[in-house]
Amino acid sequence: MQDSQEYLDKKSYFENVITLYGRNVVIEVLQDDTIDIHKIHMADSNKTDGAVATILSLAKKRNLEVTYHSKHALSRISKNAKQDQGVAIDIIARTYKNANEITKLDSFRLIALDGIQNPQNLGMIIRSCAAGTIDGIILPKKNSAKISPLVIKASAGTLFKLPIYFCNTIDEALKTLSDTKVYMLSSHAKHSIYDVVPHAKTVFVLGNESEGVSAEVEAFCNDTLSIPMNRGVESLNVAVTASLLAFMK
Repeated sequence: MQDSQEYLDKKSYFENVITLYGRNVVIEVLQDDTIDIHKIHMADSNKTDGAVATILSLAKKRNLEVTYHSKHALSRISKNAKQDQGVAIDIIARTYKNANEITKLDSFRLIALDGIQNPQNLGMIIRSCAAGTIDGIILPKKNSAKISPLVIKASAGTLFKLPIYFCNTIDEALKTLSDTKVYMLSSHAKHSIYDVVPHAKTVFVLGNESEGVSAEVEAFCNDTLSIPMNRGVESLNVAVTASLLAFMK
C-alpha cells in the first residue's frame, strides 16, 4: 500500500515537470529564484566556459543537481537536438496541472486549445489569458505546440501565472466536465461572443490556425460563437481571438 502511494506521489510530482533547453533560457531560469528546479542536464562534450560556466556557477549557488549525458542522450531529454545547445533544465511548474483537477472547481472560465501549432500563438494566448479574466487554459499533449523557450518568450514571463491544464486530447478533457457550457469559436456562427449568458462553468474552444476545431471536439460543444467583423474582414488570428475572450465581462 505504501509503495503504491509512493508511486502515485512520484507520478504526480513528475507530471508537473517541464523540460526547457538552450543556454540563455537555462540561465534566465536559474536567475529566477521563484522557479523551482528539479535537475539540470548537460552534454558531457560541452566546454566549461562562457554560458556553460555561468550555468554551473548558478547551479552551485542554488545547490542544484547537474547530470551529464552523451549528446545523443541529451537530445532525447530536450527533444530538440538542433537547438538545445547541450543544455536542458527540468522545472517544477506548480501551475501545470492534470485536466482532471478541473472537475474539483466550483466555477471557471477556461479556454481550450484544439490543435494550436504555432508556439508564438500559444505564448501570446497565455499572456492574454493571464492578464484577463480567464481562469486557465486546457492544453492537449497530442497535436499541439508544446511549452518551449519560444512559448516562454512570447508569453513575456507570464507562463507560470496561470493554470495550464494538460490532457491527451481536448475531447477527452471535455468528456469529464459536467454542467459546463462549451462554446466553439467559428466565423460562421450565428451567435456572437457578446451574446453569451454568464454560466458558472464555461469553456471556449479555439481551433487550429488553418483548420479550426476538429470534429471530435465539436461534438462536445453546446453552441458556436463568432466575433462581429466589419469592413469585410473574415477572421482574426487565434491569439487575438483569445485576447478578446480573456477581457470579456
